[in-house]
Amino acid sequence: MFNFFYNSNIFIWIERVINFINSIFFALLLVALSFALIFSPPDYLQGDSVRIMYIHVPAAWIGLASFTCIALLSILNFIFKVKNFKLISKSIAPIGLMFTCIALVTGSIWGQPTWGTFWAWDARITSMLILALFYFLFILTQKLISDEDKANKISSIIAAVGFINIPIIKYSVEWWNTLHQPASIKITGTSTIHASMLMPLLLMFLVLILYCALIFLMKYKTEIIRIKKNNLKRL
Repeated sequence: MFNFFYNSNIFIWIERVINFINSIFFALLLVALSFALIFSPPDYLQGDSVRIMYIHVPAAWIGLASFTCIALLSILNFIFKVKNFKLISKSIAPIGLMFTCIALVTGSIWGQPTWGTFWAWDARITSMLILALFYFLFILTQKLISDEDKANKISSIIAAVGFINIPIIKYSVEWWNTLHQPASIKITGTSTIHASMLMPLLLMFLVLILYCALIFLMKYKTEIIRIKKNNLKRL
């Protein structure tokens, strides 16, 4: 199964997807930033500081979704030994860590005018910090442990344990009294965010997802090339 990913055709498809994303990325970024910074209205309470939301919220979504993918793929790789799952997890991890850190930094900037402090040991904020630590441990394990099987086992355990933190982050604002506001966008319920703010938010989310796809594909391609070189050295 993994031999397919050694085939040069995968590089052709990766380049095609990268070129397609590059052809639309900057136009979409310009549109998203225009709506986020110019056309969307200021909040009646937070004023223009609410615009931080257009980076903070998508970054948090990506951080959570990325670790969820890493955890599921790591568990599947641990059980079924599908090497491509490990490659995908390794390629996603730096992206997830970066956006989790962006969420923490932008949340702190947002917190100063909203709560009067850059940091509070709030349940949502603290659990996001713990998520960043799990990302760091996962990446560090892959970097420092040379034994591939041992690195996979330890990183899979880290991902599985860290996955427990995902629902804690999601429901922390409901389980405890926190400074962080409850979710404004609900899939099953009624969203409380106005359409004039929802559209820029979703546009920024789309742009950041495309950016993630670019970084992932480049990292994934690099990992495949590295494995091919290592295999050639062993011959």
